[in-house]
Amino acid sequence: MKTRLNPYALVGEGIQALLAVEKYLHGSGIEHSLLHLIKMRASQMNGCAYCLHMHSKDARAGGESEQRLYLLDAWRESVMYTPRERAALAWTEALTDITNGHADDAVYEEVRGSFSEKEVADLTVAIMMINGWNRLTVQASSAARSG
Repeated sequence: MKTRLNPYALVGEGIQALLAVEKYLHGSGIEHSLLHLIKMRASQMNGCAYCLHMHSKDARAGGESEQRLYLLDAWRESVMYTPRERAALAWTEALTDITNGHADDAVYEEVRGSFSEKEVADLTVAIMMINGWNRLTVQASSAARSG
């Protein structure tokens, strides 16, 4: 596989700053299991195989069931996710897919019904981070898919 560029080697200081944000999120109070679901769902939407592999492994190590990971792509149709998880997954989708506009007010109200303002801010940062990681990873290997 041909790699376009390796941002991890080229901008190490920037990557370290991103890792500091990840460290913050790890201690933010948002359940680690929920952070894994957010990372998995955004990575599914973005087609990032590397991140899906990594975060599914991390989720399993944290006690997540295979069944819930398999059904994550169809979380709306499954009864296996809590209302809090559903709100976070809806927020994840709304912030990941912004091609049709901004996150809908109804989705925001749903997430606010399950999370404090600080938690919504932390979720938003977590979603921003996984979308960024997905883009770093996908751009580095997309040359192999397109060429």
